[in-house]
Amino acid sequence: MAQVDRQQWDVVVVGAGGAGLRAAIEARERGARTAVICKSLFGKAHTVMAEGGIAASMGNVNEGDNWQVHFRDTMRGGKFLNQWRMAELHAKEAPDRVWELETWGALFDRTPDGKISQRNFGGHEYPRLAHVGDRTGLELIRTLQQKIVALQQEDFKEYGDYEARLKVFQECTVTRVLKSGSAGGSDAGAEPRVSGVFCYERETGRFFVLEAPAVVLATGGIGKSFKTTSNSWEYTGDGHALALLAGAPLVNMEFVQFHPTGMVWPPSVKGILVTESVRGDGGVLRNSEGKRFMFDYIPDVFKEKYAQTEDEGDRWYEDPDNNRRPPELLPRDEVARAINSEVKAGRGSPHGGVFLDVSTRMPAETIKRRLPSMYHQFKELADVDITAEAMEVGPTCHYVMGGIAVESDTAATPGVPGLFAAGEVAGGMHGSNRLGGNSLSDLLVFGRRAGLHAAQYASALAAPPAVSQAEVDAAAAEALAPFHADEGAENPYTLHQELQTAMNDLVGIIRREAEMAEALERLRGLRARAARAGVEGHRQFNPGWHLSLDLRNMLLVSECVARAALERTESRGGHTREDCPSMERDWRPVNLLCRLVEPAAGDGPDADRIRLERTRTEPIRPDLLALFEKDELAKYLAEEELYE
Repeated sequence: MAQVDRQQWDVVVVGAGGAGLRAAIEARERGARTAVICKSLFGKAHTVMAEGGIAASMGNVNEGDNWQVHFRDTMRGGKFLNQWRMAELHAKEAPDRVWELETWGALFDRTPDGKISQRNFGGHEYPRLAHVGDRTGLELIRTLQQKIVALQQEDFKEYGDYEARLKVFQECTVTRVLKSGSAGGSDAGAEPRVSGVFCYERETGRFFVLEAPAVVLATGGIGKSFKTTSNSWEYTGDGHALALLAGAPLVNMEFVQFHPTGMVWPPSVKGILVTESVRGDGGVLRNSEGKRFMFDYIPDVFKEKYAQTEDEGDRWYEDPDNNRRPPELLPRDEVARAINSEVKAGRGSPHGGVFLDVSTRMPAETIKRRLPSMYHQFKELADVDITAEAMEVGPTCHYVMGGIAVESDTAATPGVPGLFAAGEVAGGMHGSNRLGGNSLSDLLVFGRRAGLHAAQYASALAAPPAVSQAEVDAAAAEALAPFHADEGAENPYTLHQELQTAMNDLVGIIRREAEMAEALERLRGLRARAARAGVEGHRQFNPGWHLSLDLRNMLLVSECVARAALERTESRGGHTREDCPSMERDWRPVNLLCRLVEPAAGDGPDADRIRLERTRTEPIRPDLLALFEKDELAKYLAEEELYE
C-alpha cells in the first residue's frame, strides 16, 4: 500500500498559465480553498509567448468595432466550426477582462488620448489587440501573479497563513485525475465523480494526493509531440491525456495550428515564435526572388476583404477605412500554407523558410520601440539586426484548436462530474483555426468561468467524494513502472525523438491519407516500445523518468490527432489534406470526438487506444447567423443548414 501525503482542498487547478491563474483567482474569490499545481516554476508559463496582444473589441482605435464584429471575425477564422456559444461569450466578455486586468495593475500601451492602445492582427477587421509592446503575455502573467500574491496577503491578515485559502505547488506533475466510485473503494458502484489528483514533486520524486471535489485542467497544448514547435518542454498534452483517462472526450483534435512565422535558423532556436504584430505593424513576406507572394494566395472566401495590389495594401496602414488590408494579415492557416508552398516550389530562403521584412518598412528606432523583444531575440539568438535586414521565418507547430470537450457556459466536461477545463487544453472555442490575440482573451474569459463554476460545484456538494486507497496504489504503481523495466528496456529519449519525427513528417502541416495511416502504424509500434521504457537511478530529480511518464500522454494525444485527421476528408483551417484540398460544406456540422478504449483481455500494449465518434454540432442561433450576409453563409454552411 502506497503511503502518500494527502491534503484537502475545494478546487485544484492544474496549470499556472493565464487560464489556470485566472481560474484560481475566481475560485478563491468565490470562497473556495484553492490549490494551483504547475509543472514548472510559478510564472514560467507558455502564456508569456503570446506577445502581440489581447483581442477585445473595446473600439479604442476604431469606433466601428464591437462584440458582433469580433464574433464574426472569430467564426470566419475558425471556418464556422467554432462552438458558437463560446465564440459569443468570448466576444462579449473580453473587454471586461482587459479592463479588469488594468484595475489589477497591468500597464498597457496608450493611444494619444490616453485610452488602451489596440493594434492590427491577422483576421481581425479592426485594430483590436490591447498590448504592452511585444511582451503582452508576460505582462498578463505578471499581473495575475501579483493578484495571487495580493489574495494571499489578505489571507495572512485574516488567518495568519499566506496559503490558508490559495496555495501554489510548483515543479510538480499530475499523473492521474482520481474519481470516487472506483473499484476497490468504499463507494464502489456510486456515480463516479472527481475526487482529487495524484501528483509527484519533480525535484524529490515524492508522491502526494490533493483531494478535491473539483479539478480545473489548464495545462496548455501538445506541441512537444512535433519536432518543430514554438512550445516549451512542459507542453506534452498532459491535460488532454488526464481528461481522456478520466473518461472525458476530446473534440476535433485534427486541428493543429502551425504558426506561419517561427525562426528557422540557427537550428538551436528553430521554431521559436516571431510575433504576428511584426506583420500587423507593416512587415511583409517575400520569397527568394523578392516577391510579396501573399497576393497569389488569397482564397476565394476572403477575396472581397483583402487588397489585390501592393499599393492598396500599403495604403491600408494609413487609411484603413478606405482600403482593404494586405494579405500578409490573412488568418494564420492561410499564411502558413502559402509559405509552405513557396518553399516547396524552390523559392524559399537559404534555411528553408521565407523572408519577413520590416527593415524597409519603418525607421530603425520605430522598430526597436514597437518590437523590442523581436529585435533582441534575433540579435542575440541569430545575430540578425532586423532594423537592417530581413528575418528568415517558416511554419512552426504552435497551438491545438482541438481539446477537451466542454460545456460552453460552465467549462464543465460532459460525463465527468467535477472536471472542468479552460485555455488551450479545452476545445471548441476556435473551431478549425484560432485568430492571433484570441488566445489571451480566451484564457481570461473561460479561465474565469471555469473557476467560478468549479467553486459553485464544490460548494453545492453535501460531502466531498472519497479517494480510494486502491486508486492511489494503482497510480503509484503506474508512476514507478519505468524503474522496473526488464533488461533491454527502451530509451525514453529515443522514443520521444521518433514520435516527434513521425508526427512532424506524417501528420504535419500538409497531410496525405497514406502518410497518416503510416503514422498510426508507427504509433502502434511506439506504444508497444513505450510500455518497455526504462530508466536508471532513483526518483530524485530524474529527467528520464519524467519523460517516460510524459510519453504516455504524448502517445495518446498523437493517436487522437492522427486518427481524427485521417477521418476528416476535407481541408479546413488547421487541417490541410493534399488528397482532399477543398473545404466541404457537408463536414461543417460534424464534430469528431475521441474517446479512450479500455484494452480488452489479451490486448497487447500496441492495441489502439482511441475510438472516434461523429457528432453533429449544435445549430447556430438565428440572431447570430443574421450577423452575416447570406452569400457568405452559403460558402460555409451545409445545404440543410441554410434551410433550417
